[in-house]
Amino acid sequence: MAAALAWHEHATPAALAEALAGAVARTLDAAVAARGAALLVVSGGTTPVRLFQALSRKPLAWEKVTVTLADERCVAPDSERSNARLVAQHLLQNRAARAGFVPLCDDGAEPAAAAAAADRRLTGLAWPADVMLLGMGTDGHTASLFPGAEGLEAMFAERDGAAVWPVAAPGAGEPRLTLAPRLIAGARFKALHIEGADKKEALKATLARAAPPFLPVRRVLEMATGEVHIHWAPRKDSRA
Repeated sequence: MAAALAWHEHATPAALAEALAGAVARTLDAAVAARGAALLVVSGGTTPVRLFQALSRKPLAWEKVTVTLADERCVAPDSERSNARLVAQHLLQNRAARAGFVPLCDDGAEPAAAAAAADRRLTGLAWPADVMLLGMGTDGHTASLFPGAEGLEAMFAERDGAAVWPVAAPGAGEPRLTLAPRLIAGARFKALHIEGADKKEALKATLARAAPPFLPVRRVLEMATGEVHIHWAPRKDSRA
């Protein structure tokens, strides 16, 4: 495995959110100082809400930070399942309201067309991303790279092609878009944020597996260079 894994275990989700938000803020601050701008890529779901809220209050030059998504569901922007809506409600608030935001999905566009449009928007951003924040499902998916997704092998094999791919997979529900694995793995600072004993055990199981098929989260880690920070906490009831 190319990446070195740095495990960070926290007593509570709130402690995790504050610690990871601090690390992200320091990284973005250093990127702005070094290059005059920073690119932050975030994931959706319910897990990062506390993190987004903590990060939104960090004092840094947010007007020089661009935020985009690691993946998105192809839903209306006001849908409760929209990652863009989640980011608007919980991250682009407080001090972080000054940041720029580049969405993935166009409202009403079918997935292939939405992916092509998102690819054009994202190609102009300053890659590699300074910060990549990822989550993981117990099925081993990360971003919207699902086990069994159509074209998954092509996504992982591509080294200089599309920045954004459409995703159709049995576990995905609605159609989705995802960043190319090469962009996810190539970020300067990478963090995997998971909570609960079920996700911790699922990650450990896929990392320990000696034979394929390897799940997407492991394949992203195998592609990654440098260090990947894994932040874990038990859920609120402290039993998971």
